[in-house]
This record gives sequence, C-alpha cells and structure tokens, in this order.
Amino acid sequence: QNWTRGMSYCLHSESCLDTGPIYVRENGKLHVVNQGAGGIQHVSRKTRPFRLFSRGFSVELCMNREDDRARRQRTDHFIFTYTKEGNLRYSAKSLFSLVLGYISDNVDHLDSLIGFPEQIAEKLFSAAEARQKFAEPVTGLRALQKFTEAYGNLVLCSLCLRNRYLVISEKLEEIKSFRELTCLDLSCCKLGDEHELLEHLTKEALSSVKRLLLKDNSLSDAGLRRMTAPVRVLKKGLESLLVLDLSCNPKITDVGIGYLLSFKKLNCLDISGTGLKDVNAVIKRIQTQIGLVHSKVPLKEFDHSNCKTEGWAEQTVLQWEQAVMEAIKPQDNLSSRTAALRFYGKTHRIEEVVKCKLVEAETKASGNLQFYKEKVQNCHLPLKKEVAGSHELKNSKKRALAEQERERTPKQKHLCLTVEDWDLLNTY
Repeated sequence: QNWTRGMSYCLHSESCLDTGPIYVRENGKLHVVNQGAGGIQHVSRKTRPFRLFSRGFSVELCMNREDDRARRQRTDHFIFTYTKEGNLRYSAKSLFSLVLGYISDNVDHLDSLIGFPEQIAEKLFSAAEARQKFAEPVTGLRALQKFTEAYGNLVLCSLCLRNRYLVISEKLEEIKSFRELTCLDLSCCKLGDEHELLEHLTKEALSSVKRLLLKDNSLSDAGLRRMTAPVRVLKKGLESLLVLDLSCNPKITDVGIGYLLSFKKLNCLDISGTGLKDVNAVIKRIQTQIGLVHSKVPLKEFDHSNCKTEGWAEQTVLQWEQAVMEAIKPQDNLSSRTAALRFYGKTHRIEEVVKCKLVEAETKASGNLQFYKEKVQNCHLPLKKEVAGSHELKNSKKRALAEQERERTPKQKHLCLTVEDWDLLNTY
C-alpha cells in the first residue's frame, strides 16, 4: 500500500503531463496504473494492449521506386573481404567509385566530355565497358560518340577487322564514329566498290590513317578512283598514307594503279594478285613517279601482324564480335567436337586463317608485286658529294618526268580531271 500511495503521489504531482497508461509487473502479474483514481487495476487477459500503429500498418524501405529495373541491377555499396583469421569483414566503397558507377550506368545521357580529364575519362570508359553499355543498339552508339569526339585516338588508335564482315555490317555506325585512326585492317571482308565504309575512308575523320590494308575486298578501278579523288584534286583525305595493301583484288588493272600515284608519301605498296596487263610498265611507272622499288622478297609490313586493335575500346570490339558469334550460333549444325571448339572460340578463327592462306597461295602463284622506298645510301660521304648526288637524282627525275610528258597524248593529260571526277567530287 505504501508503494501504491507513492506511485499515486508521483502521478498526481505530474498531472500536467499526459504520459498515457503505465504498466507495472508485480508478483508475475501485469497491472495498469489508473491515473484518475490513483489506484492499480488488474489487467485482464482480454484487455487489448496499447498499439502505437494499427494492425495493418507496414513500413517498406526502397530507393528510386520509379525505376525498379535499375534498382535490381544496382551493385552493392560494400566490399566484403576475409581476414587472416577467416572472419568476414566489409568496408564501404569510396565515393569516387560510387559516383563513377552511377555515371557509367547513365553514360548515354552525358552532354559532352570535351575538356574532361583523360585519366578519369579512361576509368569511366572502362566502367561503362564492363557494364556493356557500348553494346546496346541505340544508347551505345550515342555514348561512344561522346568519347570519340572528346578523346579521338585515345579511344582507338588501331583497328583490325580482318575477316570481320559480320561485325562491320552490325556495327557500321559505331565503327564510323572512331576518329584519328592510324592503322585500319579491312582485309578479306569482300566490301566491294560501293560499300559505305570505303566512302567513309575519304572523310576528314580518317585523314590520319597511315596504314590501310584492303586485301581481298573485290575492289576495281572504279573503287580506287572514288577513294583517291579527294587526294588527287582537293589534296585531302588519305594524304598521310604510308602503307597500302591492295593485293588479291583481280579487278584492279593498269588504269587503277594510275590513281595511286597521287599518294606521294607512300613508303610501301602491295599490288600482288591484281589484274595488271603490262607488269613491267607498271613497275617502271611506280618507281619513277613515287620513288618505290620493286621488292624481290616479301615485306614484313604486309604480314598483318603489325595492325592490331589498340585503345580504350579494345574490349568493346571483342564484345561486338562475341555478340555476332552468339547470334549466328543456332544456325550451325555442328558435331560435338566442333561445337566444343567453337565454345572456346577456336573454330571460327581457324576457318578464317585457312581462307587467308588459300588467298596467299594464289598471290604467290601470280607473283610478288610489293614495293618499298629505298633509304638514302652513302650517308658517310662528304657533304659536297651528297649535294652532287642529290642534284643528279633531281636531274634524272626531271628527265624521266619530261619523257613521260612527251609520251602522253593530249587526251591522257586530261584524264586526271574527267567529268566523272568532278561529279564524284560534288558528292563530298
């Protein structure tokens, strides 16, 4: 009773506060204190306990409810590791990595990356590449263009698409978005004269190409005329070309070789397996007008080992190739052994190499027509002798050019600028 009176006194002394019902457990039984009467009432089992929330109330913690798909694909913000003792330990990811992941998920919404630091841009490209953002049909192209516009050859400086005609067909617009390439290998793709990618070679975006390999592409004189028109007339396009491979294109004749004489910086040329009629005349013409010498042995510049895919987008090109291989996989009826080899990515490559070997065998049978620019010899001689030798070379070149001008007919002089050339230039 004394305890009850004390509790009642405390309640009356703080009557100004509405604390709600107060429960007291005594001798294993629960009692509620009646503030109005100052006594204690026994709580029956049927009395409902006080609830802060209603029975149907529930709480759900969620982020970005509008985009449930993005929320499901979102990576964890913690890194789990194990200590030496075998205990599980977790640490939070850095703010930089979290922001990098968020931007890479929405990389196609960027306005521009011009002026953005290259070091961070490379990490952003790798993060987007790991999420395969550049493999998506529409958004991937838009995101790739943002990088190529800002960083040029850092995204890709060399591209090898040898025997990758299906990749070219599926990802043509993405390939055309690459800028400032220095090496481009399109060998054994059967593109033909009218392909859109060959027309793109004459654009300003690829004026930096120095190595161009167009072996076995069903090219003819018309294709060479279109490809060299900007260089011959406007002094633009592939003016910086150093190495050119046109082998295994039997439709290229002596007329088409004449269009190549506009590449004054050319150091190496391969026209093996073409449809030349007067080979000796072509060899003499190339030697006198471009200064290239016929090689008796195969040159290492044309072994297709120097041109590889290099740059930030190297893995992106591999992702494109894998996607194309997966798309054509159900169409093939292969045995178990062949299917196993194809699973490891060997069958397709082996078949293509065999095809190229057959083409090379045909080229060897028709004769090797590779040219290179000779280095200046006798560099250890005195200066006077070098000057005299240079004067003699200049005089010999002038004599050779004068003889060629005399041999030309009036009609041949006007072949460099025909009506077709002007019509072709008007399309650029």
